[in-house]
Amino acid sequence: MEKVKFELEVPIHASPNMLYQYISTPSNLQEWFADKVNSRGKIYSFVWEGEEELAELITKKAGERIRWKWLESEDDESYFEIRIDLDALTKDVTLVVTDYAEDADEVEESKQLWENQIEELRHTIGA
Repeated sequence: MEKVKFELEVPIHASPNMLYQYISTPSNLQEWFADKVNSRGKIYSFVWEGEEELAELITKKAGERIRWKWLESEDDESYFEIRIDLDALTKDVTLVVTDYAEDADEVEESKQLWENQIEELRHTIGA
């Protein structure tokens, strides 16, 4: 079964440079995204409630975006990306998440999980 791609855009009151630190470094990801985050080269280990998931870093553009691919889903085109968009006119900052759900029924649940994670990020950085 083919996974379903979705995007979630969330306005966030923080500087792009600070946000990038929180989406790109294991120690800062650990503060809001997962219980524990480690990296060895391009392989990142994310731990939630004692369960480890491994992902390969596939794109990293300083100050803008980071993209990983779960190692367990290497047979498909899925990935997850966190991107920082800065509106040139208003200077509003938006965090854009691109991810894949197992099927159409799981899209809303997946979006809710991301919204909860981003709320934790807001709390962590005081945004």
